[in-house]
Amino acid sequence: MDFLRPASWEEALAAKAEHPTAVPIAGGTDIMVEINFDHRRPEYLLDLNRITELSEWEVGEENVRLGASVPYTRIMENLRTELPGLALASHTVASPQIRNRGGVGGNLGTASPAGDAHPALLAAGAEVEVESVRGTRFIPIDAFYTGVKRNVLAADELIRAVHIKKADGPQQYSKVGTRNAMVIAVCAFGIALHPETRTVRTGIGSAAPTPVRAEAAEDFLNAALLEGGFWDSGKIITPSIAKQFAELVSGACNPIDDVRGTAKYRRHAVGIMARRTLGWTWEQYRGSGRTLEGAA
Repeated sequence: MDFLRPASWEEALAAKAEHPTAVPIAGGTDIMVEINFDHRRPEYLLDLNRITELSEWEVGEENVRLGASVPYTRIMENLRTELPGLALASHTVASPQIRNRGGVGGNLGTASPAGDAHPALLAAGAEVEVESVRGTRFIPIDAFYTGVKRNVLAADELIRAVHIKKADGPQQYSKVGTRNAMVIAVCAFGIALHPETRTVRTGIGSAAPTPVRAEAAEDFLNAALLEGGFWDSGKIITPSIAKQFAELVSGACNPIDDVRGTAKYRRHAVGIMARRTLGWTWEQYRGSGRTLEGAA
């Protein structure tokens, strides 16, 4: 196994173009496990740790540009206001040591359906910035995942950053695991309220071959909230709406039975998380002062 260590982003792109099978390594929290268990033996490892820009972020007027290697710890400490859903998801990642090393770019590159960041990124409506020597492209998060541990990246492309809209409303994240730390998600769910557009987005993890949104549930809830005047009035969401939303979220799952949980349990747990997080986010919204009730 050869170790490539570029000193700049341009050198990294050139190395990836010359060695398309090279596996990028920054935090190494996924690839090193596979290597240690002899599940994978790449011909080349492409070390990106000398490229400082990948560990930097920029907060703009509307968006956060998050470098691919920004550690989860930095997201928790510095971007809790701008990216609350992702900050909550970051809290659930493994251990403090891994949160100090791992980043969102690694989750995206591995594209595991159980990756902790994916539901939050889907709910927030992120966009992935990827680049090769051929140029740059921006990929909507909805189009990024193509299968189990597969994504749309071309062989010569690297993830440079993730662009995420600053939260304009409450966001929540919930995860089920067999213990509180150092655990792969049995299932996970993220939700984000977007009051500016009067919409709700969701993200489901570890309950389908890829991270997915519950689009039918979103469409139902968006219509129910709009037609019922909930956004302006700040009324409590009725139990029937919450129940239907949870059932539709469960229906968006396509899980498997494995050692961590059954498909039936995953569907049930995702529905419970959907109902609870909807309640939590809506209570936050009602108390934000942005509704007519809150302004009264």
